[in-house]
Amino acid sequence: MMILIAIYMIAGYWATGKTIYANKILIGAWNTIFLQRVIMGTLLGVVLIPWAIIKSVGGR
Repeated sequence: MMILIAIYMIAGYWATGKTIYANKILIGAWNTIFLQRVIMGTLLGVVLIPWAIIKSVGGR
């Protein structure tokens, strides 16, 4: 179960970078930016992961 949660969080982190923070310059401490992306990816992962996959496959 813990492995699935870790995979979900990693995929959410990736999806957050591909969707919400795409083409954005992030200014701040690296740990704040990292935690913000992890939290956003975990909370909104259900929506962001499919959106990021479609965006990546679509080429945009």
